[in-house]
Amino acid sequence: MNRLFTKTGVPKNVKPITHSSKLLKRGIVHSTQRLEQCKKYDLAQSKSVMGSGRMYSSVAGTSVNGMLRSNKFMQATKAAKSGGKYVGVNGYRGAVAHYSAAADASMTSGGIHNEKQGAVSEPANKVDVKKVLVVGSGGLTIGQAGEFDYSGSQAIKALKESNIEVILINPNIATVQTSHELADSVYFVPVTPEYLEKVIEKEKPDGIMLAFGGQTALNCGVALNKMGVLDKHNVKVLGTSVRTLELSEDRDLFAQALKSIGIPVAESIAVNTVDDALKAARDIGYPVIVRSAYALGGLGSGFAETEQELRQLSGQSLSLAPQILVEKSMKGWKEIEYEVVRDAADNCVTVCNMENFDPLGIHTGDSIVVAPSQTLSDAEYHMLRTAAIKIVRHMGVVGECNVQYALNPKSMEYCVIEMNARLSRSSALASKATGYPLAFVAAKIGLGWTLPELQNSVTTTTTACFEPSLDYIVTKIPRWDLAKFNHVSRAIGSSMKSVGEVMAIGRTFEESLQKAIRQVDPSFAGFDVLKDCKPASEVELDSELQNATDRRLFYIAHAMIDRGYSADRIHRLTGIDMWFLQKLENLVNTQTKLGEYSTESISKTMMEIAKRNGFSDAQIAKLVSDKASATEDTVREKRKELGITPFVKRIDTLAGEFPAPTNYLYTTYNASTNDVEFTDKGYVVLGSGVYRIGSSVEFDWCAVSAVRTLRQLGHKTVMINYNPETVSTDFDECDRLYFDELSLERVKDIYELENSSGVFVSVGGQLPQNIALKLHQTNGFRVMGTDPEMIDAAEDRHRFSSILDQIGVDQPAWKELRSYDEAMEFAEQVGYPVLVRPSYVLSGAAMNVAHDAKALHRFLALAASVSPLHPVVMTKFISNARELDIDAVAHKGKVLVHAISEHVEDAGVHSGDASLVLPPVTLSDDTLASVKTIADKVAEAFKISGPFNMQVIMMKNPSHNDQDTTTPPYLYKVIECNLRASRSLPFVSKVTDTNFVETAIKSILDKDVPAPKDLMAASKSWGYVATKVPQFSWTRLAGADPFLGVEMASTGEVACFGDNVNEAYLTSLLSTLAFRIPPPGSSVLVGFDALSDMSIVQKVVSFFTSKNYTVLVDNQEAYDLLLSSSSSPSALKVQDFAYTDKKSLYSLVQSLNLQFVVNLSKLKPLSKGNSCYAMRRMAVDFAIPLVNDQRCASLLIDSLAGVSDLSSKTPIPVKSWEEYLTSKK
Repeated sequence: MNRLFTKTGVPKNVKPITHSSKLLKRGIVHSTQRLEQCKKYDLAQSKSVMGSGRMYSSVAGTSVNGMLRSNKFMQATKAAKSGGKYVGVNGYRGAVAHYSAAADASMTSGGIHNEKQGAVSEPANKVDVKKVLVVGSGGLTIGQAGEFDYSGSQAIKALKESNIEVILINPNIATVQTSHELADSVYFVPVTPEYLEKVIEKEKPDGIMLAFGGQTALNCGVALNKMGVLDKHNVKVLGTSVRTLELSEDRDLFAQALKSIGIPVAESIAVNTVDDALKAARDIGYPVIVRSAYALGGLGSGFAETEQELRQLSGQSLSLAPQILVEKSMKGWKEIEYEVVRDAADNCVTVCNMENFDPLGIHTGDSIVVAPSQTLSDAEYHMLRTAAIKIVRHMGVVGECNVQYALNPKSMEYCVIEMNARLSRSSALASKATGYPLAFVAAKIGLGWTLPELQNSVTTTTTACFEPSLDYIVTKIPRWDLAKFNHVSRAIGSSMKSVGEVMAIGRTFEESLQKAIRQVDPSFAGFDVLKDCKPASEVELDSELQNATDRRLFYIAHAMIDRGYSADRIHRLTGIDMWFLQKLENLVNTQTKLGEYSTESISKTMMEIAKRNGFSDAQIAKLVSDKASATEDTVREKRKELGITPFVKRIDTLAGEFPAPTNYLYTTYNASTNDVEFTDKGYVVLGSGVYRIGSSVEFDWCAVSAVRTLRQLGHKTVMINYNPETVSTDFDECDRLYFDELSLERVKDIYELENSSGVFVSVGGQLPQNIALKLHQTNGFRVMGTDPEMIDAAEDRHRFSSILDQIGVDQPAWKELRSYDEAMEFAEQVGYPVLVRPSYVLSGAAMNVAHDAKALHRFLALAASVSPLHPVVMTKFISNARELDIDAVAHKGKVLVHAISEHVEDAGVHSGDASLVLPPVTLSDDTLASVKTIADKVAEAFKISGPFNMQVIMMKNPSHNDQDTTTPPYLYKVIECNLRASRSLPFVSKVTDTNFVETAIKSILDKDVPAPKDLMAASKSWGYVATKVPQFSWTRLAGADPFLGVEMASTGEVACFGDNVNEAYLTSLLSTLAFRIPPPGSSVLVGFDALSDMSIVQKVVSFFTSKNYTVLVDNQEAYDLLLSSSSSPSALKVQDFAYTDKKSLYSLVQSLNLQFVVNLSKLKPLSKGNSCYAMRRMAVDFAIPLVNDQRCASLLIDSLAGVSDLSSKTPIPVKSWEEYLTSKK
């Protein structure tokens, strides 16, 4: 501790003031500045320092109650409620909460607020910068997702508040931060050192922020520094220095640094080769864990029990990172995290500490996490907290930092696992868990502010130099989509696999946990048994408990509920702390008791116990004795009859100790009063919920755009969402934020409490749509926009098909089949190929294309049983057709705006995995008109008011010939229609410079509705083209086949502009994490199958052999077929690849200088033994760029043909978004 504190942690010469509230966790403010220096910033010259359940005032004898009654407090509260500041080039109004309303408004110099100017004062030691470059994270991947849109947006808001010009580099067009409202200039270009250098040369910023774009931004910053770019252009790194970043990322240097200050680290050795890794493991002793330097989300890490396992793991890891750390395994210890903030004056606070439900061995991104920690003793808590502060100070962090520990559950032994000297996934979670805006504060610190000079954004009356206290508990649970991928193990370990996460707030662990489980997937009732998590034997069950998978929590439920396992037995099998398991036992006991009551006989006490333990109405209906007839509605009716409704509480950072005007809310049954009054009657906007494959950051952009438009139109807004990675769950975006479930029950509760004016269900993706009809059917509820009955008609295949027939809109032949014979008969009737889709499988997880009867038989077998209870929907699959996307907004059945994008890939690749081109450069005016006519018919038939999206197949008309002028050359068939915002809406909005969501909200409200405008009329004269390409996370999903098909597999997207489609497409590909142009002189491996278009395969071979590349094939037959198309026959070679021998395969790849793989096979392989599967898998395992679609390959070759220097890492000139839009005007 520093000199201001005694050994007990109490500030010297300070009189303690007793504290009434019992809080879950408290900390102590560490400040190297004298406490008296804080007086001028703090309310009524009072300084709060929290520890051991007491609050200390820096002025002895000052009364807390007297302080709260001071005139200055009343003035500050009034100012906080009335003030605000505009930021961004479009005058978007930022949150009042983030702008320092004065504690003492009379202070005009050295204080917080200048009342005359309405501006935030400057810090005493302001960093002199006028223009700052903020580096984004790029496309969303496993390990680096939407949390960086949130943190980057916060950073930009902080910079704009300080009147600093902001330049943003981020090719992720779906993000909120790439909207007009925030940065002054946006570059949709690759986040690479070379492209950053080009932007720096052009924009000449004097500062750069590297901490808000994840590992990608950090790595770029380190590289720029090594290249001398930052020094050459006099660019200051704001916040944590590059040297500190290097120390924290280089595993060996980091370990040495910690040892120098007496902080224990796991025994480890940094290595650069496989042989050195094996030697290190022999010295340390097995088991070991491998960790990669400069990697995100544990990429390349894993546990090795044997030399053989280590050889394979280290070889793969070193193909992904230049250095790895071989470390002694501490699997089974507790994993604890601390989020720490430090300023340049050495003030240091720990904002949040978190504890993993799972013991060490599972990546924290794949673990259930609770905040604050629940099982640590006071001594353990403060030991780790003190160590975290010591580490952050020694490393010289300026901003925000995350420290992760392993703690021996049987002793006080601990060691540091790693430190992230940047904003991270955990930072976003900690921000939402505490209400402390870590990214905003970190950005301000980077500009020179100290913590005492910044305010607490929630109370608006105290400083940021404090540690939050929580009178609630939050639980984070990851979301996995592993079932979507063949050959992928469900085991979870040290390398992250989850695609999203949820955060639930409650006042007991039981309440918080059950909320979180339901948030992960609406089909989960809570802590209950899943049908497919019931092993036949206890031996199998014990194995599932011992070996962690994405379903382990449900195996625990089965063990406790069905098998009678005790908490102690499960603890021995899993290593999960007994405290958590005993809480789960409480839930099991409550379930048992509920079975003793019927819906009618349940007592008020029993109902209260169930609701306080987080049981939903639907869950209770399945547990009561009359469950055969009980429903969610009957339980809700009984609950309200008993007078049991949820209470609304505030997240105020200080557990109610200071009045706070915060709008950050949650519901709980563990309370007796509401913290707010309900007079706004605001519009409820339903967010997207958890990020998952098929629903990601694009819907957060839609939700935020909706709220901003509503506020601009003068309406109060209520946002409901539970995703901590999102901008929509930032409390400065809406009038009221409910961090809560998007279930029918909770939405009804909040709607009724708020006496809402209406609810918007069309901007949050599919999740809100699923409850639209039930909300509509509830008395007193007003669903805004398209009638939910029409939404339901579009979702119902039979009704939708019937309506299309009535309005003369074509669709592929389809039928719902209930027997194997019916299925075979339909396939013979329409002809192969056919698309097989079991109707009872969510997310199309068993969709397949059958090219012949044998394949159909196999796929029907995979779809379990075909029966009246489990029908299979079969559709005629149209080969070699084009697919078009149309996004539109209608008003009372009339289209207002629309955009038509064309897919690069043939129809048959899921639209979420397709590359989109806008404007559609190859489509004729007749095609554009035909698609617009379909949109007009659909809008009118479904009486659409709001956004909608359709996918349309464009196929050659078999009846047409070149001499026939009466028959149209193409047929258009609708394959899907969603009466809501789509994932491509941010893309078309930003490319056309028309906010489709803003138009949709005005249409729905019937207020300021714009006149219809044909955005596509002059699209070919825009002067630019944009392409959107998918971002995959194949490397994370060991065994997954990198194959494009009817199921969506991408985790994110990027989009870039160009003067033509070739420029735009190449820049977009370079913006994805795995792609790079192979250097001339290297090798390219080519694969294909019987269905591949040989003209495209030959085009690929011809180009690369003509450009001084060696083209390899893995079999003689392929060589013979391609020899004639090679521009240089000697450059085409046959090479045998031993795909199953990872050791020799890695050596072979290195010796061949293999830098690119093109695999254009179209048949989905049946097993891992397929050579095309093995080729694709080898590419992603060794981080070799892969092209796996023939149309994409053809466009890529066209794009590369226009590049004069294929060795250049910046082949396309750099232009800002604004420059492209200006060229259009």
